[in-house]
Amino acid sequence: MPEVKKYTIAEPYLNLQGGLLEAPFWEKGRDSLRFVDIVKQKLYFLNPKEGPSSLKTWDLDFNIGTTADIEGTDKEFVFGGKYGYGIMNRETGESRWIRKFWNDEERKPDGGGKPGKGETREIRMRSNDGAVDAAGRFFVGAMNDPVVTETFTDEGLLFRLDPDGSLHRVKEQITIPNGISWTLDNKSVYFTNSPTQKIMKYPYDLATGTIGWEQGETFFQCPYEGGFPDGHAQDEEGCFWIALFGTGKVVRVNTQGEIIAQIEFPTRCVTCPGFVGTELFVTSAAEEEPEHYAWSTKCQGSLYRIDVGVRGSPLNRYKNQSGA
Repeated sequence: MPEVKKYTIAEPYLNLQGGLLEAPFWEKGRDSLRFVDIVKQKLYFLNPKEGPSSLKTWDLDFNIGTTADIEGTDKEFVFGGKYGYGIMNRETGESRWIRKFWNDEERKPDGGGKPGKGETREIRMRSNDGAVDAAGRFFVGAMNDPVVTETFTDEGLLFRLDPDGSLHRVKEQITIPNGISWTLDNKSVYFTNSPTQKIMKYPYDLATGTIGWEQGETFFQCPYEGGFPDGHAQDEEGCFWIALFGTGKVVRVNTQGEIIAQIEFPTRCVTCPGFVGTELFVTSAAEEEPEHYAWSTKCQGSLYRIDVGVRGSPLNRYKNQSGA
């Protein structure tokens, strides 16, 4: 087993006491970090060089789970939101839906589906994590919205928005779709369905955006009881920094799936890391069991910052060729 480098973070960088902070994304051209609070329907912008005083907060009328930059513009970004894919103006906050997830039948009352709550599928679902491949396709996972359903079922799906604006259902029967990324040669894709406690690796055809679901193999399995892999970020060496929800840990994993570094946090529910240069910014959620883990509540729903001495792998931009 390789030697494990240890880090410890004692205090948050920003103690926001949020509901579910997620999706830290470095707007490199602006030297700005954007991230969201899914539960409290907020969008944040932060200039890391200027510090906490630079934080700007936008209140939204819907939740956003994940965002990505768009090729050819820094004024707008694309997001996976409550109802589907949208584009938001970075300067004005104006947004428009470009592709809704659900068809007409799924917008009709259905008795609450598997959870038995939420009048329609559209109402009881929301976006979660997502990422853009090297061809400019934006993959976004959708799952039960616990604000509506209170529980999770396998009603989730993985969607793909192509540059031409076409929408594809890539995989069904997912519970909590999370971290997705590609090997540096783009021949394989990593995908997380969090309740399985695993990150799986599948063959990937970059020319078509097709995933070889039948040829999957386990890349990483969370070794800590009660822990689940949530979001992850890939560094320029091809290693992964994985948030292990419920453990208070982010681990660095090499290409063989072995843990080679570990960061300890003062709260259990870490959700997603994102790189800004050699610094890792990590989001977290509200403590799910405050009666059992009172220590975790003081720094819950916060943003953390640590220099890990390696840069992130460049992130792909969505190629919006449809004019949407």
